[in-house]
Amino acid sequence: MPRKRPEFMNSPYFVDEPGNWHLKPGAPKAMQKEFSAYMQSLEDPYVTGTINGIHIEYPYMK
Repeated sequence: MPRKRPEFMNSPYFVDEPGNWHLKPGAPKAMQKEFSAYMQSLEDPYVTGTINGIHIEYPYMK
């Protein structure tokens, strides 16, 4: 199931350079908080019961 695209990605403050996503100075605090939470969620690699990219965890591999 695809992830929902966060609202901050449609903002003029969002810069989507490959490998260097960031917000421009002056971005609203709420947007900064949403951006930080989204980026942190990408660093939490394998949540039990989900499919992440091409890696599928089988119960017997734990």
